[in-house]
Amino acid sequence: MQSHAGMESDQLDERGRAMIPASFEYVAPTTLDEAVSALSSAGEDAKIIAGGQSLMPVLRLRMAAPTTVVDLGRIEELRGIHEDGDSVVIGAMTTHHEVERNQLLAEHAALLSECAKTVADPQIRHRGTLGGALAHADPAGDLSAASVALDASLTIVGPGGQRTLAAADFFTDLFTTALEPDEILVYIRVPKHTGWAAHYEKFHRVSQSWSMVGVAATLDVDGGVIRKAAVALTNMAAVPVRARGVEEALVGQSANIDVIRAAADHAAEGTNPISDENADAEYRTHLAKVLTRRAVVTAAGV
Repeated sequence: MQSHAGMESDQLDERGRAMIPASFEYVAPTTLDEAVSALSSAGEDAKIIAGGQSLMPVLRLRMAAPTTVVDLGRIEELRGIHEDGDSVVIGAMTTHHEVERNQLLAEHAALLSECAKTVADPQIRHRGTLGGALAHADPAGDLSAASVALDASLTIVGPGGQRTLAAADFFTDLFTTALEPDEILVYIRVPKHTGWAAHYEKFHRVSQSWSMVGVAATLDVDGGVIRKAAVALTNMAAVPVRARGVEEALVGQSANIDVIRAAADHAAEGTNPISDENADAEYRTHLAKVLTRRAVVTAAGV
């Protein structure tokens, strides 16, 4: 395990914002046990860095000033994708690019692959990680909704041992998860949805920006009938939410435009969208219905 102090600078941008992080201790463990130990020793002001695509901008703007940064990049046991019975297991340090291109996921959890394709740009997809994105818990983050729709479970390790949470219970509030300060997300287990059609539809002002609203939809269609459906929404609440009304309206019905349009009208039920500089709550409610219709129509191939 390597450790050295970071450097501090008072360099500011043209608006007076700091562009260089405050000084911190940098630790690069090579095993999970070392990482847990380092994080526990560092205390509550420590931060984990995975791909760094979310954390580094926060550090540069000094929106966070951790005393220690624990880098997971050298821990090989946190990478990779493999089958385990009726599930596919994804290491938390697996990149978006790997999620996008992996054949196991394409076959058994296509919604994750479809979502990963839409994340930012190729450069970020090669650096950003699935675990890092989930732990960041941005309500506009794309992959969180897919994990909830697929009923994924997330395994966490800390000084007290290992525990597993459903994705729906992992996200607790805006940029907040059930992770304790001394815990690490180690892998994501996704039940196989073999043969399910999937699509992720999102709306944003410009390419590669955060979603105003996104819809993750996956369907089990047999003989033109929707046997099962899972739909989750991005940026319609502080956490990703299932569109249960849509799912109930789809299951057992023929996969046609009229059925899907009627089901999509339930998309915003139980949500709590915010109003901000990008869109107000009313517009997000409208987007949720439109994007749900598009996502389900594309997934169903009608």
